[in-house]
Amino acid sequence: MPLRIPDELPATKILQDENIFCMTDSFAAHQDIRPLRVLLLNLMPKKIETEIHLMRMLSNSPLQVNIELMHIGEKKSKNTPIEHMESFYKTFDDIKTEKYDGMIITGAPLGQVPFAEVLFWDELVEIMDWTLQHVTSVMYLCWGVQASMYHRYGIQKKVLDKKISGVYDHRVIAPLAPVIRGFDDTFDAPHSRFAEVPPEEIEKNEELEIIAVSDVAGPYIVGRKDGRELFVTGHAEYEPLSLKSEYERDLDTGMNPPMPENYFPDDDPTRQPIVTWKSHGNLLFANWLNYYVYQLTPFDASLIGSNR
Repeated sequence: MPLRIPDELPATKILQDENIFCMTDSFAAHQDIRPLRVLLLNLMPKKIETEIHLMRMLSNSPLQVNIELMHIGEKKSKNTPIEHMESFYKTFDDIKTEKYDGMIITGAPLGQVPFAEVLFWDELVEIMDWTLQHVTSVMYLCWGVQASMYHRYGIQKKVLDKKISGVYDHRVIAPLAPVIRGFDDTFDAPHSRFAEVPPEEIEKNEELEIIAVSDVAGPYIVGRKDGRELFVTGHAEYEPLSLKSEYERDLDTGMNPPMPENYFPDDDPTRQPIVTWKSHGNLLFANWLNYYVYQLTPFDASLIGSNR
């Protein structure tokens, strides 16, 4: 949240020059506040688990956030009770005339599948185009990043020789980006994916900025410079045992997966992983809600998308 300080305080200009968000008394007196509407397009098979992970992250903010859930495609979920889907999830047809302050589009276990072969690809393309006039800021996660980079910016994903799985060291390379305010210069984050978006292709686009990167896992946080889209290639929302669960699932299916790197102490899968990524994860989601959703969205929701 912003600091509210007197208009003529000498510190005001210094803080603003450092990209610290502060609000003068005169501005604050005329600010309208309302609950934020955030839409979660959940593409993951285990929808309840993903809901819990993301809602935990979104709850770490003083802002009031109203969450709505959406699914995609005609195929019934094998990992989520039909009663849950019918009770809590909407379709695109249900919400396509609505406006939202924020939206999260999750990953999906489709990194090795060409986009044209994804069963719900056409509907996802329609939704991504729809966000431009109906959502103030969209956060894309993991495979969602790969899909949006391809459709929105023409950047093709690169399928990897082996899955990136583990917790990796990252460094901040755009320290004034509001979404990483409060981050340490280096921090850990989990990744679990079969493909990546080539950094050299991202750098060619003047609308985009690589904000944080890993020498092993590549670009981690990428943003559109106006804050309207945020791309997070990893999983700051993962719980302590998420990578362990995925590793054991892949073992059970005979995939011979690599052991998650930098995750089990001494690479011993019988030992409890040590969590080193939650602090930055909470900041990431709180900063997105504050700077890219709350601060950018108009009070009159009907105006969302009018300046894009």
